Amino acid sequence: MSNYVLITDSCADLSRELLGSLDIQTLSLEAVMDDGSVKRNDEIDVKEFYQMLRDKKHITTAAVNIERFAELFETALKEGKDVLYLGFSSGLSGTYNAGFVAAQDLTEKYPDRKIYTVDTLCASLGQGLFVYLCAKMRKEGKTIDEVRDWAEANKLHLCHWFTVDDLFFLKRGGRVSAATAVMGTMLSIKPIMHVDNKGKLINVQKARGRKGSIDELFNKVKTMSIAPETQTMFICHGDCLADAEALAERMKKELGVPEVIIDYTGPVIGAHSGPGTLAVFFMGTER
Repeated sequence: MSNYVLITDSCADLSRELLGSLDIQTLSLEAVMDDGSVKRNDEIDVKEFYQMLRDKKHITTAAVNIERFAELFETALKEGKDVLYLGFSSGLSGTYNAGFVAAQDLTEKYPDRKIYTVDTLCASLGQGLFVYLCAKMRKEGKTIDEVRDWAEANKLHLCHWFTVDDLFFLKRGGRVSAATAVMGTMLSIKPIMHVDNKGKLINVQKARGRKGSIDELFNKVKTMSIAPETQTMFICHGDCLADAEALAERMKKELGVPEVIIDYTGPVIGAHSGPGTLAVFFMGTER
């Protein structure tokens, strides 16, 4: 049994099954619902969540509490375990910084323990894939220092490429202008976006129509992935499972990808990207 715990936050969008099988602990982030109530991500039914978005209910994310991180970290420290926290991109949220502050405070209290934090610069199942790969290394017997060092050296090779189906949500979040949203909707223009080396969401190019945008996602995997026939890749979706499955099948058939894990885009990202979001994550030559 390893002498350290691996912790992430719920923006990683990993299923309970994967979290359990790889012994990953997670801190559940929170969302402010349309009625003003605050719910933790693990309390939200994801199908109902996307229906609320389709009904144009306004759902936002809530700031994370440093004390909750400290409590989670300290539980492991009291058991004599070291801690490695892999957090949601600091370019998109204050979540990682809250975990970092909690870790720094606890370092003074537990000087004999290792408490490491890594700003993954990742989001959603991109963060999930990164945590998954680190958890696999731990399972193979890698030390906390080896996993931390690998994470820092390789995080800019974790590629995030995605598209959205409804520009309303990007407009509401200030990612695109109202004029761009109206014109894009009229012409069926779909943005192709990614998370850059600073962990920020960047609009890279445009595609015509839904099929064209999904084709572009496939092309990113084809041209940027490192040895796709050896990789497990992740796809997340905003309640558009058929599109996710079709993309996964094409990746397996044409690129020889042996395993593609599919899950929902969770509330943290989904509230800003909306229903119909489709994203693919893999290790590549560069972001």
